[in-house]
Amino acid sequence: MLFDLDGFQVVSVVEVDGGYREARVEGVTGEQACPDCGVFSARVHSRTVQRVKDLPYGRPLVVRWHKRRWACAEPACRRRTFSEHNAQVGPGRRLTLRLRERLERAVSGSLRSAADVAREYDVSWWSVNQALVVKAAEVLGPAPPGVVRLGIDETRVRRVRWLLEEAGWRRCDPWMTSFVDLDPGRPGGLLGLAPGRSGASVRGWLGLQSTEFRAGVRVVAIDPSAPFAAAVRDRALLPNATLVVDHWHLHRLANLMLTQVRQRVTQQVHGHRGRANDDVWAYRRLLLRNGRALSDRQWARLRSMFATDDPTGEILAAWAGKECLRQLLDAVDGGVRPYEIRAKLDQFYTCAAEGDVPELTRLAETVETWWPEILNFLQLRVTNARTEGYNRTIKTIKRVGCGYRNESNYRRRIMLHSAAAAA
Repeated sequence: MLFDLDGFQVVSVVEVDGGYREARVEGVTGEQACPDCGVFSARVHSRTVQRVKDLPYGRPLVVRWHKRRWACAEPACRRRTFSEHNAQVGPGRRLTLRLRERLERAVSGSLRSAADVAREYDVSWWSVNQALVVKAAEVLGPAPPGVVRLGIDETRVRRVRWLLEEAGWRRCDPWMTSFVDLDPGRPGGLLGLAPGRSGASVRGWLGLQSTEFRAGVRVVAIDPSAPFAAAVRDRALLPNATLVVDHWHLHRLANLMLTQVRQRVTQQVHGHRGRANDDVWAYRRLLLRNGRALSDRQWARLRSMFATDDPTGEILAAWAGKECLRQLLDAVDGGVRPYEIRAKLDQFYTCAAEGDVPELTRLAETVETWWPEILNFLQLRVTNARTEGYNRTIKTIKRVGCGYRNESNYRRRIMLHSAAAAA
């Protein structure tokens, strides 16, 4: 009772040279069933001593289990003897169950690395990882039904690697697709992870889910990804889902378009990339700001830059197109009516056509391609922000682990951390 280890009793505790103690324990049961025939036996065939790793107790402690080997009482049984075991220390185990549970909680419940936890409890990295494997087999499985809004996004696992196989070199895809419940009121936001970032990855993960889960999904939020969209539009997988494109990625595309135009025009005008004494470089971040939030002083800086470093007017046209798209996407927060959304869209297309800038034209073509999904976003107001938040946690775990060579261990660690955070 003092040692608090189920199935064991302390025989003695002795002081050993070196400043640590040695606890000698033995099982409390007087008989045990044969694992083959199931017949109970109380006859001890032999005894041995096994060192058991247990939780730390302040001072260094060594636990030695005086283990019995039972003689099978069934004459017809081929197994003549069998070793003593219990729930805390099963067959082939050297770590107690409570230590393995502590190792798993120390890793899953925090952002510590497995190696750091192994050093604290004086065990190997493989012991910590095995505790995670056992826990994952118990708690992880298909996504629970009841998910109405599903977010899909990809995150990088590691750098691109090329593997030499019998058929030749094969590119190892370093991406991973995450599936997130976008309802903040439900626990366990991260539903699953799939290797790769293709439509096959999405189809493979959805195919493993229950029919009830797939039928309950009403809205799916993604970035402008054609493979993801093709998989989501498959009615055999998601019969009731409406696809929306998150507006953050569109803002990003608009800012990228403006940056590309600025770099190209700067190279044409100055013959070199932007420098600190060039207004077009000094105000590069000001160009990406929301035009309606600029002060009078900032407006004066932009006008000066357009007059001196933009003789072709292409930076101004790209900036105007970016602002028109921003006003279109900001309609989600202003309660704008459908005809007003259409007017803002026409204004963006007109700006792109009059500007006649190749980068802005490509952006307008992207918006035209994804307009049904963008309109769904403006009407349903479902964003993929929660998925991006989980992607940040995934990257933090990757940095803590100093890069994972085994992708299965990486996915397992992420899912267990998400499950522990939701508990």
